[in-house]
Amino acid sequence: MNNKNMTALVSAFVRCYHYKNSNIKIYSDKYSEKIITKEEYNKIYQNMSQGINFFNPNFVGNKDEAMKWIVNNQIGPSVLGRSAFNKRSLDIAIRINCKQYLVYACGYDTSCIGQKIKCFEIDKSEMIKDKINRLKKSNIDTNNINFIECDFTNKDWIKNILKSSYDKTLISFNILLGISYYLTKTEFKQMIKQISEIICKGSSILFDYQTCDKSNEIVINKQLALEAKEKMKSKYTYQEIMKILADNNMEIYEYLNYHDITNEFFYDYNTLNPNNKIIAPKGVAYILSVKK
Repeated sequence: MNNKNMTALVSAFVRCYHYKNSNIKIYSDKYSEKIITKEEYNKIYQNMSQGINFFNPNFVGNKDEAMKWIVNNQIGPSVLGRSAFNKRSLDIAIRINCKQYLVYACGYDTSCIGQKIKCFEIDKSEMIKDKINRLKKSNIDTNNINFIECDFTNKDWIKNILKSSYDKTLISFNILLGISYYLTKTEFKQMIKQISEIICKGSSILFDYQTCDKSNEIVINKQLALEAKEKMKSKYTYQEIMKILADNNMEIYEYLNYHDITNEFFYDYNTLNPNNKIIAPKGVAYILSVKK
């Protein structure tokens, strides 16, 4: 496995595990098991299940029960919650005339596959090359997807999007999921600014961010991020997020906290699985913003 892409691999693993093992699909990702190899899946499964004491020192059960506990209680809630929120929001946007879908730091996300609108997957060069290779090996049709190599640490990275077939005059839906945590506040503000400058009125930016609430789940996720050699750098108050958006002619269309995500997207699953409920992480909030 490529440790440089471990965070992306674990996210793909979560979606794949949930799709294969859950009686109720919070987010149904049938392509994830085509993106992640069996070797990678089994290796993550083994490492995670054997490390149950890291997550829950008092756990008693076999490795399959351990893996289910870890996914439902630690690594799964954030990935599944934000994916479900994104799908619902994107579906609505497409129905009301969105023509372009942009996924920033796309990793092994599969939400562009099968879309009827033009899609853009944006990430660092090595990730894009690796992902294209995986998609080709799985014979997945990517004719609707434009792959753009970008280094977000380069201040002019946005130019790579403008050089593509992206059309600034068409309404677009932009997602920055799992990104704000790993950027400084200055870097995140700049990213929102740059994106807001190339999108037209009615376009959206959807993202999640770490709140200033104390949360054990976030502490453990921080440790996981460090193991993957990625450091969580920033958290925000709601007022800070409002100002960042307002400064860039964006307004909040929808705000969801952990309670909202759990009630809206996890309700059916939790009703049928009362002994293995999934609760969204308390230290994370989700925003859908629209360009004025």
